[in-house]
Amino acid sequence: MAQHPRRRLQVAAVAGAGALVLVAVAVFALSPSGAGGARGSSTKPSAFDLPALQGGGRVRLADHRGQPVVVNFFASWCSSCDFELPGFAKVSSELKGRVTFVGVDSLETGDPLLMPRRHHVTWWPLAKDVAGANGSGLHDALGGGNGMPITAFYDAAGNLRGVDRGALPESTLRTRLHDLYGV
Repeated sequence: MAQHPRRRLQVAAVAGAGALVLVAVAVFALSPSGAGGARGSSTKPSAFDLPALQGGGRVRLADHRGQPVVVNFFASWCSSCDFELPGFAKVSSELKGRVTFVGVDSLETGDPLLMPRRHHVTWWPLAKDVAGANGSGLHDALGGGNGMPITAFYDAAGNLRGVDRGALPESTLRTRLHDLYGV
């Protein structure tokens, strides 16, 4: 008769442990960073917070309040990114101190620093996209799908003003910056 209470206790312990595992899986699956995301990351377009591409820092939209922000997504394999980044490098250098340019490596399969190094934009805040379908949570949240590059434009208050899909030639980038920010 002493075995019945012990058996019930074992069954209750196993059931409790199973319930804890289910809760942990549910919390992880429903967290903002999703499966594979970096701890503390957010891929919400209105408040992104991503790990820096190098080092242990963070790249946060909130850190750039008070100045318009242009977020350019790139990947080492992206020939359209290779086409547009020389114009972005030139314009961002001219507008340094008036408009912040942020680079986000997304959908990466190779060297994440290839494009920034090649086009001399390592001085931009550079972030690694996390979560999503393929390390592409913010890219996905902005409607990027499988396309690359995309560029998101935020005003000085951090409000998303627009997203352009596809490569932006320098002249188109200048027009967008003038129309959105008057620069």
